Amino acid sequence: MKADRDIRKPRRFDLKDVRTRQRTRPAPGRRIAEELVFRTIMQAIDERCMEVKLLDLTAQYLPIRNEIRRAIDEVCDSQALILGPYVERFEKKLAGYCQTRAAIGVSSGTDALLCSLMAMEVGPGDEVICPSFTFFATAGCIARLGATPVFVDINPATFNIDPEKIEAKITPRTKALLPVHLFGQCADMTRINQIASAHKLKVLEDAAQAIGAKHKGHVACSLGFAGCLSFYPTKNLGAFGDAGAICTNDEAFAERCRLLRVHGSGHQYHHKYIGGMFRLAGIQAAVLEVKLKYLNDWHEARRRNAALYDKLLAGSKVITPRIEEDNWSIYNQYVVRVPNRDHVRALLADQGIGAAVYYPIPLHRQECFAYLNVPEGALPETEEACREVLALPIYPELEEAQVRRVAEVLLEAVK
Repeated sequence: MKADRDIRKPRRFDLKDVRTRQRTRPAPGRRIAEELVFRTIMQAIDERCMEVKLLDLTAQYLPIRNEIRRAIDEVCDSQALILGPYVERFEKKLAGYCQTRAAIGVSSGTDALLCSLMAMEVGPGDEVICPSFTFFATAGCIARLGATPVFVDINPATFNIDPEKIEAKITPRTKALLPVHLFGQCADMTRINQIASAHKLKVLEDAAQAIGAKHKGHVACSLGFAGCLSFYPTKNLGAFGDAGAICTNDEAFAERCRLLRVHGSGHQYHHKYIGGMFRLAGIQAAVLEVKLKYLNDWHEARRRNAALYDKLLAGSKVITPRIEEDNWSIYNQYVVRVPNRDHVRALLADQGIGAAVYYPIPLHRQECFAYLNVPEGALPETEEACREVLALPIYPELEEAQVRRVAEVLLEAVK
């Protein structure tokens, strides 16, 4: 198709004649005019050929490189490599940021979920309600403990678990609710907490993608019984490897998590619980402490990029994210819905535009969860989202011209 050819093969400008003219010495007025033409053409070439990565971690690192290297050197010089003073200092600042009494640093976002569920004594025979449209760890950690993940469909506008479909899934075996704040927007915690309270259930927030996100002015991880964070490098607050944290206002739960992260041991070789090895490294804590100072600025930059996308894509076939009135999103991803998603993604790639699919297969259709016997079509909104979603570049260091370039190519691709 001609339209497809135009997208895949942008017109190349032949600058030979322009550059030849630059070497001549025409009259001053003409020279100025030709210089303006030359610059306009070069700008058009740059914009037409602009490559935009889905994420550029180097762009975030370089401005704070020296500060991070000094923090790492300090840890290396002290050799406080596992837990210790740097982890404790970061935990204190993280708890303040998340408006909770305690923060417990752990080895990954997955281990934050696993350790929390262990501390809640989730085990064989129990059920935990969660969405199917999420990263695997949400349900995987439930299943690892011998419990059963019970999947609930999503609100198609926000991609978060639909609270109005939770109550029908509650049984006498239900131990907890595990909502996910997907893509940086909080789930409807007001309604979820009402349901949990009515059935005497604890709510564990999966806030792996939502550090700093707010619901009615309250920060993610402070909205339920406890919350779990991931500091995987691609997150808004990313470590230099795997890292995570558990935040809570319940001191007894916090202390149990601290013990469980070191094989249930409070004193060397004395084990109160059967736990795991979920410790946070001192170097990761030092890196995260430096980055935490910049996190709100990075959030605002993401929000500016999202607002520009919203404006540029308005009125098109692209369905942009809807942020609920009570929510303040930190846009860990900017996820749109598009027709012919895989074709559109290929056209973007041809133009050097990075995009990703979160998530192509719902958890209830994963091979490892076949034993749950959830039939295809049981969660229609989840399955439709998996066919349509596409994440666009949203990282803070994106320039306005790059956002405009992504929107321009996307609009051409969906025609």
